[in-house]
Amino acid sequence: MTAPGLWHQVQQGTWFVLFLVCSLLVFVLLGPYRPLTSGWLDVAGRAAVASGFVVAALLSRRSARYGPYWRVWFAFATACIAISVDYMLSLSKWILPALRIALESPAGLAIDKLESSALSVLIVLLLTLVSGEDLRSLYFRRGNLRLGLAVGLIAFVVVIASAIPVTEGFFNGRDLSWARILPWTPWVLIFVLANALNEELLFRGLFFGRLAPFLGPFAVNLMIAVPFTLFHTGVEYTASFMVFAGMLFPLSLAWGWLLQKTGSLWGSVLFHMAMDIPIALGLFSNLNG
Repeated sequence: MTAPGLWHQVQQGTWFVLFLVCSLLVFVLLGPYRPLTSGWLDVAGRAAVASGFVVAALLSRRSARYGPYWRVWFAFATACIAISVDYMLSLSKWILPALRIALESPAGLAIDKLESSALSVLIVLLLTLVSGEDLRSLYFRRGNLRLGLAVGLIAFVVVIASAIPVTEGFFNGRDLSWARILPWTPWVLIFVLANALNEELLFRGLFFGRLAPFLGPFAVNLMIAVPFTLFHTGVEYTASFMVFAGMLFPLSLAWGWLLQKTGSLWGSVLFHMAMDIPIALGLFSNLNG
């Protein structure tokens, strides 16, 4: 291996580690399921991290050497702001009472997820436009739609066929039957669509195109899969997080591969929706309503 080739690999590895640390800071330490701090310290920490990334983006954009990296730093700022605003506002505590819907119901959980995801998605879209980027940079484009739809629909068929045993085995499903599940269908679809679109946009749509020029397709997929998996640390809808993580990590790689293969967000969103169905069924089955 030539010296320039070795130096390029060292640089690529260094950026990989740096970007991974930044993603763990944003998605794990400041994540919604088990944030590192609480109260005013949490608010100050989120503001400081987001501001730091914005400053890094502005300085990089003015630099001849580091100019190409400004989009990465702004993406981290965008993700931090979206997660934090959603976490701190919690608009459902006003929306659900106004609609006279209990949170502890299939409709309540679905609307709560829809509100949370819509707010996060809106912030990502607005900040992307403010930065001067096109929404196509978030993989909101047609791409190879046929492949994306084919993989997503196959996933739906497989998941629906095995939904009851998978939900009962891995997601604390209780007293499940198709007679009980079918009335939940609209709320399940709202729940899984909102969650899948939000997470695919926040992790893969926002970062893949911005990181790939510096890391390459495989490395960027791996780098996103790690924080995506650990982002879910603290979830309460699975009996064993280690088992859940063992399923989630390869799924994350698969969703990333599909996005890269199709050049579009839609296939990975559909695939992700399918895999979230047992989670929604498990949550709904443990409600009193």
